[in-house]
Amino acid sequence: MRIKTLAALAMTLLFVALALNVPVAAADQQSGVWKMDPAKSKYDPGPAAKSITLKIESDGDNIKYSSDGIDAAGNPTHMEYTAKYDGKDYPITGNPNADTVALERTDDNTIRSTLKKDGQVVMTVTSVVSNDGKTRTSTFKGKNAKGQDVNNILVYNKQ
Repeated sequence: MRIKTLAALAMTLLFVALALNVPVAAADQQSGVWKMDPAKSKYDPGPAAKSITLKIESDGDNIKYSSDGIDAAGNPTHMEYTAKYDGKDYPITGNPNADTVALERTDDNTIRSTLKKDGQVVMTVTSVVSNDGKTRTSTFKGKNAKGQDVNNILVYNKQ
């Protein structure tokens, strides 16, 4: 009886060990909750948003992105998309300047987003996470809905 109990215990431990070794889609550097640091961010043209919080879930191949904030006039904002890092267009909601986004990963810490409105590129955003994983800097280049040149640099801190 004792041998059967030990054998059952050994088999249980083996199954647990195997289950713990099953590979799981690992989160990458982009993943997490990020809050904009208004003191370090620069808006050209302004005015600057009062706050922005990003929630990003990424496994290196896919990304789920949502952004909530308060614009310069005090109005709430919300934008979101789900996409792959394959350079193809995916729908984006909540952005008055764009209706699709295409993503490319340039290295482990950097993604390039191409925003389009009615099939025309309106903005490119390069987002780089620092090596220590604590800071995310997004550089926006393009045109806004008014046709003005946009050169924004937004700095986010990981929460």
